[in-house]
Amino acid sequence: MRKVIEVSTKKQLASFIDFPHDLYANDVNYVPELFIAQRDLLTPGKHPFYEHSQIQLFLAYENDQIVGRIAAINNTNHNKVYGGKDGFFGFFDCINDQEIAALLFSAAEKWLLEKGLTKVLGPTNFSTNETCGLLIEGFDGPPVAMMPYNAAYYLTLLEQIGFTKHVDLRAYRYTTGNYNDRSVGLIDKIEERLKRNDITIRKINMKNFNSEREALREVYNKAWDKNLGFVPMTDKEFDYTANDLKLILDPDFCVMAEQNGQIIGFALAIPDINQILRKIKRGRLFPTGLIKLLTGKKKIDGIRILLLGVVDGYRKMGIEACLYGHIIKSFAAKNMKYAEASWTLDHNELINKPIEDIGGKLYRKYRILEKAI
Repeated sequence: MRKVIEVSTKKQLASFIDFPHDLYANDVNYVPELFIAQRDLLTPGKHPFYEHSQIQLFLAYENDQIVGRIAAINNTNHNKVYGGKDGFFGFFDCINDQEIAALLFSAAEKWLLEKGLTKVLGPTNFSTNETCGLLIEGFDGPPVAMMPYNAAYYLTLLEQIGFTKHVDLRAYRYTTGNYNDRSVGLIDKIEERLKRNDITIRKINMKNFNSEREALREVYNKAWDKNLGFVPMTDKEFDYTANDLKLILDPDFCVMAEQNGQIIGFALAIPDINQILRKIKRGRLFPTGLIKLLTGKKKIDGIRILLLGVVDGYRKMGIEACLYGHIIKSFAAKNMKYAEASWTLDHNELINKPIEDIGGKLYRKYRILEKAI
């Protein structure tokens, strides 16, 4: 017997979080999410997303065994910004079974329709400000920090249900000694030119983190306002994310461009914490996971270049290249083995070209899909 139920209890929520661990038990590239972080993310009242929007979680069963999961997401802030009736899906995981996938999406779409929504896009967990995209190219290794992972058959499941491409996202990779030294070397000359306009590049000041966070929040919401599907973070959402990232932040990998004391752009890279998380069984910090986390941080030898943005009016001046150059310089100085720059929109040449010029190699693609309901 096959059925789909709404998640309504703490026990069911724990099962929802744990299902991917069983689904990917034999996949060497799978990285479990931390249970406590996923629990807070999916519990109304714990994450500020719920102050303006709603989600509903669903589990699919075959007899007594869980065989799939999905979240239906009503992001009301998104529809306020774009004036549409878009719904979203996220946290989708499923066995390779077309009927189970169809049952999950039927339940999710019914819930979205009841909210007055007419289209569904995804995967997004909860929005493009969090983990998003379906891996469609590059299944040959584990994901890096805060990037999704899924089996190759997911795309077929979604296309058979009627989903089509909305937009593709890119991930680039640098490896030790395999980037363009000449391009990085030009950064000093570009910086000298920028200084004539009173634009300087500096690292984040961790002793003044709260003030820096506020300035970065303003830049983030301005610099990404033209990105497809971007919704500005509320103050609480940005602070929630920033405080989480602070736990693993290396100030050498958070650099800012400012003019006369006003921040006009920034780039952020984070340690690839997935090197440790993939060793933490079922995402549990206890009894041994916390020790692995604390002792393994200093051994991380890869980074993810997570964010780069410059506010309108300061683009095409070389600031983007300078910010990336500083990240790559720190990458080399710390003897890191690899860096991933992700994600960028497939058509965003303003960002993609500087990445490629410095030597980034396109090695993975992700897709956000859409379907009318």
